[in-house]
Amino acid sequence: MDASQLINSIVVSVIALSVIFLVLTILIFTIKILVFLSPYKAPPPAAVKTPPGPAARGLDRTHIAIITSTMTTYLGKSPNEFQISNIKQL
Repeated sequence: MDASQLINSIVVSVIALSVIFLVLTILIFTIKILVFLSPYKAPPPAAVKTPPGPAARGLDRTHIAIITSTMTTYLGKSPNEFQISNIKQL
């Protein structure tokens, strides 16, 4: 390999890397300008709608407490580990 080919390849590599970093720098400043002109505004949080609990459907709180205690005993879990959200009468 000649010395001139080596020098030419080094020059081409330096030019390519310079162009890449120049484009990246332009992109960085473009993004910063866009963020300055139109900053991100978080949308308002959506209202969380919970389904009506068993008490709203006409069940007595005593019945719900009995079902909850039976399920906690049967599953071996604490009452805080699950929530009864649907009770169907058989």
